[in-house]
Amino acid sequence: MKKLLQISLALAAAFGAVAAQAQDVKAGEKKIAMCIGCHGIVGYQASFPEIHKVPMIAGQNAKYIVSALQAYAKGERKHPTMRGIAGSLSDQDMADVAAFYEQQAKLPAVADSVPAAPANVAELLTKGACISCHGANFSKPIDPSYPKLAGQHADYLTVALKSYKVDKNASVGRSNGIMAGQVKQFSNAELKAIAAYISTLPTELATVPQSKFR
Repeated sequence: MKKLLQISLALAAAFGAVAAQAQDVKAGEKKIAMCIGCHGIVGYQASFPEIHKVPMIAGQNAKYIVSALQAYAKGERKHPTMRGIAGSLSDQDMADVAAFYEQQAKLPAVADSVPAAPANVAELLTKGACISCHGANFSKPIDPSYPKLAGQHADYLTVALKSYKVDKNASVGRSNGIMAGQVKQFSNAELKAIAAYISTLPTELATVPQSKFR
């Protein structure tokens, strides 16, 4: 347990503290024009660095959304489209957009217990100490700067996990020493198996269809 706690605390430090910022849901709704073209279309797929569904962000933790946007803006998460968008946002914009998406899905909280993982996947989850940060139901992370994962698209989760394995690439990858250490224990096939299981879990996330014409 001590080791799991150390991992959790280190991961919190690695993601970085998100500065407190007043959030305005109504203001955020007016600032999502650049987001809805991908995140407001059910089943929409991205093609970088490989084809996968864009993540569901409605219902996601606001603090995590801000943390992710900051990482894209700084180039710690390498994605040309997201870096361009995040780089155009002020801290207030990020806070407002995140506040809007956190409440957009309006889904009930999922139960604390979830269907058990297959034995082989359960062993991988234990090895990676995944629930120590993301919660036993993968919807209640120990810190809101961590993402809810349950029910997220499997192909997106796979790509995200693999991105932490990329090292010294100017165009692809995510910089996070703790996550890199965790995922490098696994083969890509094992990461895909983990992602497939998590994607089947009850979720608080959704893609809420949005018109481009607002």
